Amino acid sequence: MEEKLSMDVVPGLEGIPAAESAISFIDGEAGVLEYRGISIEVLAEKSNFIETAYLLIFGRLPKWEELEKFRSDITFHTRLKLKILRMMEYLPEAGHPMHYLQAVTSAMGMYYPARDTLDPESRYWSTVRLIAKLPTIVAACHRLKHGDAPIQPRNDLSFAANFHYMLFEREPTELVEKVLDAMLILHADHTMNASTFSARVVGSTLADPYTVVSSAIGTLSGPLHGGANEEVVHMLGEIGGKENARAYIERKLEKKEKIMGVGHRVYKTRDPRGEVIKGLISRLAEDESVDANTMEICREVEAIVLEKLGPRNLHPNVDFYSGIAFKGIGIPTELFTPIFAMGRVAGWLAHWIEQLKTNRIYRPTQKYTGLRNQPYIPQGERG
Repeated sequence: MEEKLSMDVVPGLEGIPAAESAISFIDGEAGVLEYRGISIEVLAEKSNFIETAYLLIFGRLPKWEELEKFRSDITFHTRLKLKILRMMEYLPEAGHPMHYLQAVTSAMGMYYPARDTLDPESRYWSTVRLIAKLPTIVAACHRLKHGDAPIQPRNDLSFAANFHYMLFEREPTELVEKVLDAMLILHADHTMNASTFSARVVGSTLADPYTVVSSAIGTLSGPLHGGANEEVVHMLGEIGGKENARAYIERKLEKKEKIMGVGHRVYKTRDPRGEVIKGLISRLAEDESVDANTMEICREVEAIVLEKLGPRNLHPNVDFYSGIAFKGIGIPTELFTPIFAMGRVAGWLAHWIEQLKTNRIYRPTQKYTGLRNQPYIPQGERG
């Protein structure tokens, strides 16, 4: 008798290695996140997003001339084609910016064909265009949805400052620029998360990079992935004041409802990205950029969560703090996740390129649980 293969299904593929990677490293027990071996805390303090993107994509920190070329290439590819802007004008104003971003990113593939994904030159310019144009799309989307004309990018500003200018038509303060840039760095990669896995699966089919990134954006849009930071701000709004926090959290726990921005599939201690953002929030609070009431609720919720859930290794994560930081610098709530995508595109592209080096199309199996050998019942005989 032939022996049948026994298969255990692991929900969400938790703990199942899907690829070998040298891009980022996590130690969930110790609360460590590194990009190419460099700690996220050091990069957030000493690097900038363009340099960090280069590190992720090319595997090392760039020399001065390499960084300047990469920065220059990105800077001079930030504008959108007129037809793309016109297309955006006809998209529904009620649509979420993540849907705009996914649709426009996918459409970009028709204007910049890159079907030969194994060609290094094609990969490089696709990488440049995707990093360069996502902030322009996000800013233009927000302005169009509110009846305002998009603002052309400025080549004399940094990556983060230019995004702020395209969004608000004013240059950011030095502190706001630093916060925005650090947020992009902190969100740039996080090993084999859902959207990165999506990018690698689509990339393994040799689909073009715009399709790859579009699929990752769609995955990121879910509230259990990128959308959690928006939900945190909604939660703080529902709480309303510091004095309501304990009753709100205890009611959630009693009903076994999820508290947004708390707990992580990987970290069993504090999220290192959240710790960096806490420091930025403190600087914003000193600068009176964050609403005092929001800060009070945040600190109270954090304390209650650590009291109630800390013993179970559940801590506030990056989404808890990033929503507050974005709110502190005046970013509209609906743009939190698109900005997440602006940073994470560097990681998606790094994983796409890494996937192609030793590519094998993803084709997992399944454990079938349906019926077998059923008869076909004619239409008139079905009960």
